[in-house]
Amino acid sequence: MEFHRSETFAAAGLPFSESVRVGDVLYLSGCLGNQPGSKTLVPGGLEAEAHQTMRNIAHVLGKHGLTFDDVFKCQVMLADMAEWEAFNPIYMSYFKRDRLPARSAWGCNGLALGARVELECWAWMGGK
Repeated sequence: MEFHRSETFAAAGLPFSESVRVGDVLYLSGCLGNQPGSKTLVPGGLEAEAHQTMRNIAHVLGKHGLTFDDVFKCQVMLADMAEWEAFNPIYMSYFKRDRLPARSAWGCNGLALGARVELECWAWMGGK
């Protein structure tokens, strides 16, 4: 097992690893729409947070030589399931239509930092 905690991630003072590699699978911790290196969410509500969340995920994947093409499972947490329809097109814009990961989603009565969305991903490293 390998635990990964970048300087940017550590600077935010978060009490967990941003990712953990077990064999050929990289498990990303839940990502929020926070500004890198801080606990401050980007302004603009769900849409802005969703895009920043995906950029934050892309950054973690990229550090391991991965892209969204390598993601095979996602778990979506929404502060309000009424925002499901608004979230889906943003989420889908980061994946190829023929490579959509398996996914589950649920509504929560609260997310860290008051976020609107949190996304956890698993990626196949394929021996990288």
